[in-house]
Amino acid sequence: MTNAPKLALITGASRGLGAALAEALAPTHHIVAVAKTTGALEELDDRIKALGGSATLAPMDITVPEAMATLCRGIHDRWGNLDIWAHTAIHAAPLTPTSHIDSRDMAKSITANITATATLINYVAPLLGTEGTALFFDDPRAGEKFFGSYGATKAAQIALARSWQAETTKTGPRVVIAQPDPMPTATRARFFPGEDRAPLADPHAQAARILASFQAS
Repeated sequence: MTNAPKLALITGASRGLGAALAEALAPTHHIVAVAKTTGALEELDDRIKALGGSATLAPMDITVPEAMATLCRGIHDRWGNLDIWAHTAIHAAPLTPTSHIDSRDMAKSITANITATATLINYVAPLLGTEGTALFFDDPRAGEKFFGSYGATKAAQIALARSWQAETTKTGPRVVIAQPDPMPTATRARFFPGEDRAPLADPHAQAARILASFQAS
């Protein structure tokens, strides 16, 4: 497939850092954009087209294994491989004292942040092969007060990524774990309502910084 375009899969692409990464990669990669919100994906598609790029929209839920299997099989059948996978999808459970964590919120956090990540690694790894790159994004909240559900499951997600990173150092794919600066995302707004968002980092600037960092290494 010598004429195949470079291909980037963005899970959690509808807004925030995921959307910014999709736009940053659009000039050089065909974007496979995954998110649950169809309208936001269509708006992203318009912005990608305005940049001269192209996208395939996949309005799917990452917590449905059958959907992710279908997605990855489709990528394999159409393109054969992936160059980049950026995993920005996350479930941000409401802040609450640990003794008051709602069991449904905890179950949803485990499913979205841990189980879905493990499932996606299983499905995406063959598409990345030895030369592709997987990008994960740390947000170290583990142990902070009121962050029980989010902090624990985000830490577990990154632990999965670190294990995969250690296992693939010599064989590939390359696994990169970045830590963005605080950004004015919808996730952060849930945690810090009323916060002055002016000093927060622009997601597009963070996307450019992260991509430049791993591409230069």
